[in-house]
Amino acid sequence: MKRSSAEILREYGPFPDAAKVHGLTFDGRHVWFASGDRLNSLDPESGKLLRTLAVAADAGTAFDGRHLFQIAERRIQKIDPETGDVLASIPAPGDGGDSGLAWAEGSLWVGQYRGRRIHQVDPESGEILRTIESNRLVTGVTWVEGELWHGTWEGEESDLRRIDADSGEVLETLELPAGTPLSGLESDGTDRFFCGGGPSGRIRVVRRPR
Repeated sequence: MKRSSAEILREYGPFPDAAKVHGLTFDGRHVWFASGDRLNSLDPESGKLLRTLAVAADAGTAFDGRHLFQIAERRIQKIDPETGDVLASIPAPGDGGDSGLAWAEGSLWVGQYRGRRIHQVDPESGEILRTIESNRLVTGVTWVEGELWHGTWEGEESDLRRIDADSGEVLETLELPAGTPLSGLESDGTDRFFCGGGPSGRIRVVRRPR
């Protein structure tokens, strides 16, 4: 396993009226992050908040190219990013213990925090298609160029982990400085990870190793 220190490129926040950062996602232009009772759109170049949607948003967030998906307690809600309307919802597999959320290969990938696992879920029915076990508490989840990464956060320790999507074996870790919380995780599709900072109210950009 390759182990190295995470290279933090930039920080955003804290933000007004968004004391915590839960899940987050990237729509190709903007970062969306969950802060409890709303979804917020952030311009990653300027660092400015652009819009908010008044929806329940207490864990992971994902984007499928058209719609946002947001964990809201025991449900995953499909949201129109223009209006904030909830278009559909499915049961969350962790029954309230869900954390990260990502979209890849036509499926939702849902982290279970204390369950230490990641589920591939049918976005229409909520059926669990397969499960990948982890040996750490799972926070954010993201796919980038065929690589599956997830965040961990236990006590004062947090890191980003690239894992084998079949076996769950840890292939690489990027360790964040001690005391740095890690909630949501999303890739920009190339060389940056956006990392939610939980109760710090911050978002950090970490360089993805190539």
